[in-house]
Amino acid sequence: MAAGDVFVHLFEWKWTDIATECENVLGPAGFTAVQISPPQEHSVQAPTYPWSERYQPVSYSIARSRSGTGAEFAAMVQRCRAAGVGIYVDAVINHMTNYPSPGVGSNGTAYTKYSYPGLYTPGDFHTPCTVSNYQDAANVQDCELFGLPDLNTGLPAVRQKIAGYLISLARLGVAGFRIDAAKHIQQVELDAILALVDSTLSAEGRPIPYYFLEVIGGAGEALSPHDYFGEGYRSGGAADITEFTFVGVGDKFRQIGGQHISQLNPGGASGNQFSEAAWGLMPSDKAVVFLQNHDTQHQCGISYRDGNTFRLANVWMLAQPYGYPSVLSSYAFDCPAGSDMGPPSDANGNTNDVTCASSLETVTVGQWVCEHRDPYILRMVSFRKLVAGSDVNHWWDDGANAVAFSRGDKGFVAINREGVPLDTTIATGMVPGTYADALSGGSIVVSSAGAIRVQLAANSAIAIDVATKLP
Repeated sequence: MAAGDVFVHLFEWKWTDIATECENVLGPAGFTAVQISPPQEHSVQAPTYPWSERYQPVSYSIARSRSGTGAEFAAMVQRCRAAGVGIYVDAVINHMTNYPSPGVGSNGTAYTKYSYPGLYTPGDFHTPCTVSNYQDAANVQDCELFGLPDLNTGLPAVRQKIAGYLISLARLGVAGFRIDAAKHIQQVELDAILALVDSTLSAEGRPIPYYFLEVIGGAGEALSPHDYFGEGYRSGGAADITEFTFVGVGDKFRQIGGQHISQLNPGGASGNQFSEAAWGLMPSDKAVVFLQNHDTQHQCGISYRDGNTFRLANVWMLAQPYGYPSVLSSYAFDCPAGSDMGPPSDANGNTNDVTCASSLETVTVGQWVCEHRDPYILRMVSFRKLVAGSDVNHWWDDGANAVAFSRGDKGFVAINREGVPLDTTIATGMVPGTYADALSGGSIVVSSAGAIRVQLAANSAIAIDVATKLP
């Protein structure tokens, strides 16, 4: 994607609410796209209706899911596109549901494990075995993850059905796909699926979708994100990949184990540097980055519960140039006790309309958080676009938890994660004059020497850019 782009993941939102959000918030704020929850028919796990049921497909019909109807889905895609916002579908194509069995899906399809009427029969799956050894690629890719029936993507008929699902969504105007559990699909087979999608759409004169693959790396494992470089060849390059190592940024802001945010200096000494080489990151143009996604949030990583710490981490993520950032927007739950909890809903599992909490601090369990609307996050989306293509310059830190840097002469941020106020003068590289702080609205004066006096309360930040310069 283009430098400066940002997308949001509206986790478990209904299609009608997403369409309205595109028109009223996401488009005007400059978000490039919105990732949605899996739209296919899914298992229904009464009486708790956990979020994970969306990741257990029953069929590839989008006629009815917890987020709404097929007609509502199609209308959402068109309304968001008209607002300048693309739709990224979370595509669950590695497996089918295993629970309950027998069961009835969200669109009324009756099924049993390995038998999904009109779609798959037992012969379409790998021989049952359990993913248990991440040092063995065959075990990871050809066995069952959490007991979920593993599709045999080595079969042309299976690949055709998966490709047909993606093609049908692209024909509705879907702009891209997150490929869930991509590491559990053999690379050559995944590439064959995506190639079939691309060739079909190209022949119809339609745009090629954007793809990004969920591939979680781990030390000593047989498969790493680098093994999926080159998947999904398309105009302009291959598919992007989730960079889970980036989640470690949240630990710096939370000061886990004595870590601190001065260690994020791109030009810092060993052990105090954030760079592709120092962190073992993928190239920036391959990486989808995030402080949290729907999985890590439910594992009690950094989240809205961290208040200003969470805000400041998002300011840093959106101000620095690495990767294609994703902002998760979710609902409140207790962690870890409520980690399986589904979205706000009635007793029958029908998802509630979105009504956002007034702030991160006031949200209560069972409410929509709407993190993307927080002013610190929302206003940094336009900042990132304005500074795109500019390097990090004028890095300053206090050796602990206060940092500042510019993006060329286009923008400047200062972040104080310290528990005490910050008062110092810092070079910015910005044109002299008076600017409005994008985060608070207050005035900031850049001197004739290009410096500002940074006066920040504990756990706060400022951001200025070329668009906030006052006449």
